[in-house]
This record gives sequence, structure tokens and C-alpha cells, in this order.
Amino acid sequence: MAGRPVTRFAPSPTGLLHLGHAFSALTAAQAGRFLLRIEDIDRDRCKPEYEQAIFDDLAWLGLDWPLPVMRQSDRMQAYQDALTQLAHLTYPCRCRRGDIRAAMSAPQEGVLPAGPDGLIYPGTCRDRPMADAASDDVIRLDTRRAFEALGIDRISFVDDGTTYEMTRDQFMADIGDVILSRRGMGTSYHLAVVVDDAAQDITLVTRGKDLFASTWIHILLQRLLDLPTPIYHHHLLIRDDDGKRLAKRDDARAIRHYRDEGASPSDIRAMLGLQDIG
Repeated sequence: MAGRPVTRFAPSPTGLLHLGHAFSALTAAQAGRFLLRIEDIDRDRCKPEYEQAIFDDLAWLGLDWPLPVMRQSDRMQAYQDALTQLAHLTYPCRCRRGDIRAAMSAPQEGVLPAGPDGLIYPGTCRDRPMADAASDDVIRLDTRRAFEALGIDRISFVDDGTTYEMTRDQFMADIGDVILSRRGMGTSYHLAVVVDDAAQDITLVTRGKDLFASTWIHILLQRLLDLPTPIYHHHLLIRDDDGKRLAKRDDARAIRHYRDEGASPSDIRAMLGLQDIG
């Protein structure tokens, strides 16, 4: 990776940014050229006031970014183009969550196997052709065929200088056939983020360790779409006093709350252990 890395912070405007978001944004900003992206494919939950709050809070923290800001809601054609490119490796799925639960056995007292894309899909609809797709179907990637199309039996990526590897069988067991287009969205987080990172020439993806498992999906999609694979840095997570990862419902940890209480950007950096970041 030659030159200064290109990094990004890509929040969804579904609530106020909290301390965990501040840590992720500041960590990305110190690592390279910083871009902002608004991930707003979930139109039911995304609100204009939350998007404006993202801009306000990040600017208050001392960050800036090139304009215009990329919004996923403006890029549906790019995602449709990617789906078309993958059509020979996908199938329509009519199963709802209850159907998936009913089709799965529970080996350990009712605990069903789950991965970064939710419950591990048992493949009920795998033989359905795309020609049978209905408007309320989701579109899934046939993972086994995807690996076969690439002629590989494993994938890998680099995180902080360490190379991680996953075999096809591990992917099938731990992740399964992921959703590439969700009902009412026309895409999915996994497909959109891969297409967008390539479009923005991102060379270093900086994000929380909670997304480490999702990276396997992104690596596979990058290979299938013939897109470059960035270097990854999955940073530590900011947790509450009970050790629980912060979520947007944790309003007491919202950046806006600290601003209203009179905290300064330097105070936030100190709370996060980032005093030396300029």
C-alpha cells in the first residue's frame, strides 16, 4: 500500500453518535486521509436529524472531510450492478426468520448457530433459480458455488500486520449463504460496504472488533467482484461500566450529551485514551 492510507468512517443515521463512534472516527482520522460516508440504506430507521447530528458532532471533535459526502441511498444502481454481476452465484430466498428457526435443529438447549449475518442459513431455497425471484424475496449468495467459481478453498486478509485465513468449509459452517439484497432495501450492508469501499479507493478499513467476523464476507465479495482488498484494523471497543459494548440507545454516552454537559473535544479524547491524537 503505497502513499498515505485512505480511511473512512461510515455511520448510519439511526441515532446519535456515542463514545464508541468518536473512538472509531478519531482512530481512522489519525491513520490516513479521512473520508466520511453515510450508510443510509435502511430508510425506515434513518432520519435527517441524525445525519445532521453526525456532521455536527464530528466537526465539533475537530474532524473534516472532503465534500460531497457519499450516501448509500444515492448508489442503488451501483449495488444493482454488483448483484447482476453475481447473479450466476445467487438465489432467491423466501424464508423468514421463523422458517429458518423451524428448519434448524438446536444442538445445545435451544441455542441456534449464528454468524455475522444472523442465523446460519440451512439452504432451504438453494435450488431456486433467480428467474423465480419474487419482490418480497431476499437474494442470497451460494457460498459453495462462489468458492468453486473462484477456484479456491480458502480466503485471507491482513489485520494489523497479521494474516488471517478461513477455509471454505469454515465459511460454510460459521457464516453460510449470506444475504446480498434484503427485503425493501435492494442491497445489504455487506454488499454495499464492499462496493462503496472500492468506489472511494479505501486502502485502510478502520472499525471495531465487533465487525471482524463480517470481514470474511467482505473479502469473499471483493474476490468475486474483482475489487481490491484493503488492509484492515479492527480496533478495541468502547464499553460501559458493566463491560457491555455501547449502542446508539445508550444516550448517556452520546457525544451530544457530553457536549451539552460542557465537555470539550479534548475531554472526549482524554476519556478515550486518545490525548495525543492531533
